[in-house]
Amino acid sequence: MQDLSMTCMSNEDSNGTIDREELKKCLQKLQLHLTAEEIEDLFHSCDMDGSEGIQFNEFIVLLCLIYLLKEPSSSHTISKINSPQLEATFDTVVEVFSFLDKNGDGKLNKTDVVKALNEASPLEKSPARVTRTRFKEMDWDKNGKVTFREFLFAFIDWVGIDTDGEMSPVRSSSK
Repeated sequence: MQDLSMTCMSNEDSNGTIDREELKKCLQKLQLHLTAEEIEDLFHSCDMDGSEGIQFNEFIVLLCLIYLLKEPSSSHTISKINSPQLEATFDTVVEVFSFLDKNGDGKLNKTDVVKALNEASPLEKSPARVTRTRFKEMDWDKNGKVTFREFLFAFIDWVGIDTDGEMSPVRSSSK
């Protein structure tokens, strides 16, 4: 992960974020050949705080989205990045999200999460306050639904990926 982040996070202007042009160059270094429209979509999807720059934890989300959007026979697969651990991590994150998404609509709601957590260990019901707290941590835009992107940012917070002391992008913004 360190080598991968250094490839892109050591950006030209040393401001700790990746702008659109730096992202394009980063993807070229990683031998990921995307169209200008795909790069713009990725940038917009991952710049959660609207700062016009991708920070480290947003970069992790970007890598996950690239991994999820790749075609199995595609020439721009995650294996080009040479990180089987990262691929396994992304697979696990997707499995967890799918497990929590009981109705299969691609968004988590509180009912889905409670049902999944209690179903996983029927003898140990998850306390309501724990479930509420976890759901609030995931529902960054406070709309009662958790997208995969929100889930991934919460997951990064939970596992403690070092972001050099930076706060998570949405929580540090004034939105």
